[in-house]
Amino acid sequence: MPYKARNIPTFLVTGSNGQIGFELRRSLAPLGNVIAVDRAACDLSRPDALRQLIRLYRPDVIVNPAAYTAVDKAETDADTAFAVNGTAVGVLAEEAKALGSLLVHYSTDYVFDGRKQGAYVETDAVNPLSVYGRSKLAGEQAIEASGAQALVLRTCWVAGAHGRNFAKTMLKLGRERDSLRVIADQFGAPTTAGLIADVTAHIVARHWLGDGGATFAAGIYHLSAAGITDWHAYASEVLRYAASLGIALKTDPGAIVPIPASEYPLPAPRPANSRLDTSKLRETFDIHLPDWQQGIHYLLDQILS
Repeated sequence: MPYKARNIPTFLVTGSNGQIGFELRRSLAPLGNVIAVDRAACDLSRPDALRQLIRLYRPDVIVNPAAYTAVDKAETDADTAFAVNGTAVGVLAEEAKALGSLLVHYSTDYVFDGRKQGAYVETDAVNPLSVYGRSKLAGEQAIEASGAQALVLRTCWVAGAHGRNFAKTMLKLGRERDSLRVIADQFGAPTTAGLIADVTAHIVARHWLGDGGATFAAGIYHLSAAGITDWHAYASEVLRYAASLGIALKTDPGAIVPIPASEYPLPAPRPANSRLDTSKLRETFDIHLPDWQQGIHYLLDQILS
């Protein structure tokens, strides 16, 4: 059967040097032309420049992992947080609407207050506790107001081989300190940037490019690895696995001291419960989400190899 040429889509990926953006450059590459821009080329605090960039490239899919993620700094830098996480996202959505493009945007568990007993579903009431959470919610609301066809993926506890994150911090401290004290009363699922990028590519390939987006189920979805843990157990697993690979540690993985969040106060309050129910995502897009340990082990293999 002769090869039939197809139109090659163009992807515009913001935040290309961030944890998720770095992985998206890999996961989207087989699907089309990927234009990956970093902060220097795409400053989300400059909406006019952002519009010009989109109109220059006219992408079929805009993927936006770029964000203001300095959670504690945002408490005293609200204007910048809202400019990047709110206003700029609205610009992306408006331009996507005008082009008839798909917008893929990443949001966060911080839009919730963390007081629910079980896992959060997409329709649960939002009530962010921090400036960061409110700014990310503003981005979600701007997308909805634009009328653009958009996929909003709320995720939590992101960790990637590229960039800074909790797993890397625990490895560093475990090598340097004789003991560690880690919060044990906040719950969620460590989710690797690689998993987020791969799920994004799967959805775009099968459900957007497959029929030109004609039947695409746009909306908000929760995306996190399977399972549940707390920061203390997460840290213990990171050091345990590192030790199994022969990494020399000063901290005994089994002797990390669990503490309540009240003993480690931070400027921005964190949700005590960051569990996200992923049923809607899994059922709509036929996706299997592996346990968090599997992803973290693979991540550590990358970091420590």
